[in-house]
Amino acid sequence: MKKESTLIFEIGREGRKAAVFPGNTLISTYKLPEKCARTEQPRLPEVAEVDLVRHYMELSKKAFGVDDGFYPLGSCTMKYNPKVNEALANLEGFREIHPLQDEKTVQGALEVIYQMQKSLCEIAGMDETCLLPAAGAHGEWTGLQIIRAYHLSKKDIKRNKIIVPDSAHGTNPASAAMCGFEVVNIPSDSEGYVNLSALKEAVGEDTAALMLTNPNTLGMFDKNILEISRIVHEAGGLLYYDGANMNAIMGVTRPGDMGFDVVHWNVHKTLSTPHGGGGPGCGPVGCKSFLEKFMPIPSVEKTENGYTVSVNRPESIGRVKLFYGNFLVALKGFCYILALGREGLKEASINAVLNANYLRYHLEKYSDFHYSVPCMHEFVLSMEGIKKEHGISAIDIAKAMIDYGIHPPTMYFPLIVHEALMFEPTETESKETLDACILIVEKIMKDAREDPESLHKAPVSTPVGRLDEVGAARNPILRYNF
Repeated sequence: MKKESTLIFEIGREGRKAAVFPGNTLISTYKLPEKCARTEQPRLPEVAEVDLVRHYMELSKKAFGVDDGFYPLGSCTMKYNPKVNEALANLEGFREIHPLQDEKTVQGALEVIYQMQKSLCEIAGMDETCLLPAAGAHGEWTGLQIIRAYHLSKKDIKRNKIIVPDSAHGTNPASAAMCGFEVVNIPSDSEGYVNLSALKEAVGEDTAALMLTNPNTLGMFDKNILEISRIVHEAGGLLYYDGANMNAIMGVTRPGDMGFDVVHWNVHKTLSTPHGGGGPGCGPVGCKSFLEKFMPIPSVEKTENGYTVSVNRPESIGRVKLFYGNFLVALKGFCYILALGREGLKEASINAVLNANYLRYHLEKYSDFHYSVPCMHEFVLSMEGIKKEHGISAIDIAKAMIDYGIHPPTMYFPLIVHEALMFEPTETESKETLDACILIVEKIMKDAREDPESLHKAPVSTPVGRLDEVGAARNPILRYNF
């Protein structure tokens, strides 16, 4: 029998305690302003320690992560995170330091930041990198501010438009809008690449930059990237590289060699640090040398006397994050780079592409969208035909995969493919795992033809069944009703 979840408030009983803390010694030395003080005690659950531990242990067993099973969430690169990186980040010399310490006492940490910046520059083909942004979207915002500062330094105030392809990540137009730019959307061509004719019509004296992911969200490497670069640069614009899909190209090609001027990394996607869960992120930004003076402060530099923190950038866009960014996340990424080395990073990308093409080869027969060339690290299937014929949608198939212990692929993205399922197996999955996934999808497709109603009910093995997702989104219950 499926065990129903119980809320922590429902477990609690008046007077029970999990721990007794000493009195507050700060009350005598510091008093909150009246407007900040509570007028009544918070209504917290009262539970015994054993009940508290069991409650959260039960909840933890219902969570699904990369340590639990196959997680082919397209465009998110949910690769396995080596535990050695966690151990290294937990070393006392890294863990128990303070950003306001004298820099002479944290030379090791500053060296990590400096060497990580140099490594990212080499891998991406950039001249300067900063680790300050706290996430990929924050990196986009930072990179666009650098582009804005560049145009303003040339008194080119009319450049207020950012060109974004229709296959872009949703954060691209959002970041551009947050920076005050006008977003110009251009379509893909019949092959899924940037439509060159549309791009030529879109660029002009008001073009600030083109934001592009290469490979794109269809998992295709744009064969016209050098022509795209020429078109944008000749119009006076810059090229911004969304690093979300860099896991496909490490050691094989570099954004800087494709003509990109600014790039952001998703350290959690590419360099195997934990992804999601509400924890800290890291979205480093790199640029070519002519943009270096606009980079955020502070920067870590190497001198004859060691490593130092500098704010000597008069034309900098300023601070985008307190202190030096999320240091321990960057440290884990640096450990990954050191462990794999030049050839290892290249092999990781090659294997990511190999795994994606192996899975695509076996599953594409169910899709109405087909690739004319090999995909890169991810691929998209269209369930449009199956929906028309059997009434089974992409979400039905994705929900059914949960019952087999597989996290669903990304659903309904990119928007240019109807009934889309986007798979990204990453390089860390074995052939045995991929073969098991193929068999499961084949079983689900058989059920779609022979017993479609069963898929409408999926998942059936989880604590709760099929949710009313529209209702949950529009009318969420966010607080306990006492």
